[in-house]
Amino acid sequence: MSEFPLHTRRVAIVGLGLMGGSLAMALRDRVAGLYAVDPDPRTRALAREWGLVDVVAARPEEVLPHVDAVILAAPVQAIVDLIPELPRWMPQPALVLDLGSTKQAVCQALAHLPPRFDVMGGHPIAGKERGGLAQADPGLFRGAPFVFTPLPRTSPRARAFAETLARAVGAYPVWATPEEHDRGLAFTSHLPYLLGVALTRSVPAEMRDFIGPGFRSTSRLVGSSPRLMRDIMATNLDAILEALERAEDELAVLRRLLRQGRPDEWEHFFEESAAYWRFLLGEEDAPPGF
Repeated sequence: MSEFPLHTRRVAIVGLGLMGGSLAMALRDRVAGLYAVDPDPRTRALAREWGLVDVVAARPEEVLPHVDAVILAAPVQAIVDLIPELPRWMPQPALVLDLGSTKQAVCQALAHLPPRFDVMGGHPIAGKERGGLAQADPGLFRGAPFVFTPLPRTSPRARAFAETLARAVGAYPVWATPEEHDRGLAFTSHLPYLLGVALTRSVPAEMRDFIGPGFRSTSRLVGSSPRLMRDIMATNLDAILEALERAEDELAVLRRLLRQGRPDEWEHFFEESAAYWRFLLGEEDAPPGF
C-alpha cells in the first residue's frame, strides 16, 4: 500500500466544531502544517488563543490552495454544499476526506470531483452531546472506530492516509460501504437520539425534581445540535424509519408483556435483553434467539 506520511503533509480542517477541533488537537504535532477554516469569528479567536493551528481563516480560499489534504468537518449538508466548490479553491491535486455523520450523500458528491482529487468518506464514531470548539478533546477518538467509506476511485494512497490518520488520533479503522455505514448508524446512533427525544417529551414538567442519572444517561443525545440532527435525518431517512419501526415493534412486545401481569416473564425478558446488550458490547456470545 502506498504511504502518506502525516509528518510531511500540510492538512486543512474545514470546520472547528467538536469533531474538527478535537481532530486538530490530536494532529497538532503530527503534521508539517495544520490549517483551519471556520466562519465563526469566536471560534477563530479561540483557535488563535490556544495556538491550535498554524493558520485559521474565515474563507476556504485563503488556505486550501496551500495544503495536501483537506478534511471536511462540518454538518452533513454543509459538507455536501462545500464539495462542488473545492475545484475552484484548490487548483492542486489533493486528498479529500470528510467526517460527516452520514455517508451516501457525501460520497455521491465526492464522486463528481475532478480526477486530481483523491476522495474518501469518513466518520469517527465518537462525540459528545454538546458541540463547539470549547468542547473539543484530543482524546475524543481514542479507542473509537473510525469508519471509512472508499469510492471506486479511491487510491491505495488515500487508504494508507486513512489508516495512518485513524491510528494517529488513537482510533482504529473500519471499512464499509456508504450504505452499510448509514444503515448501521441509523440503529446505533440516530434511533437512540429519536428515542431520547420521545422520552424527554413524555416526561411531565412537574416531574423534573425527580430526574436522576437514569434519565440523564438515556436522554443525553437530545442535547445534540438540532441542525446536525436535521441533516442526519434528511440524508438517512429510509434507514432511520426502518430502525424506528423495529423499535416500535419491540415496544409493542414490551407493552403486551407488561399488561399480561406475569412478573416471572418480565424478569426473563429483561434477562434476555441484558444478555443481548452484553453481546452488542462485545462482552459475550449472542444469547439463543438473537
